[in-house]
Amino acid sequence: MENPEIQQLTPQAQVQQPDEQEIDLLEVFYVLWHKAWVLVLALIIGVVATGAGTIFLITPQYESTSIIYILSKTTSITSLADLQIGSSLAADFQIIATTREVVDVVRNDLGIEEPYESFVKTIEVTNPTNSHMLQITVTNPDPGLAAQVANALAEQLKLQIADVMSTDTPSTVQRAVVPEKPSSPNLLINCLVGGLVFFAIAAGIILMNHFMDDTIKNEDDVDRYLNLNTLAAIPLERSGAKSSGNKRSGKKKGPLAKSA
Repeated sequence: MENPEIQQLTPQAQVQQPDEQEIDLLEVFYVLWHKAWVLVLALIIGVVATGAGTIFLITPQYESTSIIYILSKTTSITSLADLQIGSSLAADFQIIATTREVVDVVRNDLGIEEPYESFVKTIEVTNPTNSHMLQITVTNPDPGLAAQVANALAEQLKLQIADVMSTDTPSTVQRAVVPEKPSSPNLLINCLVGGLVFFAIAAGIILMNHFMDDTIKNEDDVDRYLNLNTLAAIPLERSGAKSSGNKRSGKKKGPLAKSA
């Protein structure tokens, strides 16, 4: 009579787990190390290509900022109510700064023919946290024009605020100046990003070619792809090494030796 425990364990013992091919990190390192010159070349090409594209294809942009204080001189700074009202109105004046009533006046005064829809995208009005100030930042390829637009917007916004609040004109905290250096693009960051992208692409191609190649090259490949044990390994003798050995031994093969 068979033991029921053996009958229960026998089917389970016959179940074989499917083979899972694992990626050896050490193997990945050696594969990339053997192709290090390709990776270095890809890195250099990425840096040079990105740097050239940044210099010759991207137009530098300059930023200039003016700051105004939204509370007028007649406002009582010691009044908590006035301070709270000023904080709540800051968000409203941010919207007013980019309306057509303000922007179109600046465009006409400076003779700017760029349409309102695209010109307003170069204007950024922000309210620093816990402050009663508005920062007007203008981005333009011409550094001088960026400063002119920022100052003109600040003056026009001050008039608009005085009209809306029925008070004196707010004060100017900082006038925009002509920037000396472009704010974008960042050549160093672009070159680093471009080099890393080319490096990653090259590494991906190398690893993909390696892991997709299922040809048998050594004993490890026999075990990996065929699940067979290697009984013996016969080294491949190069024809050049064989011919050099024959020359050193002084033996020459005649016709009979070839036929045999």
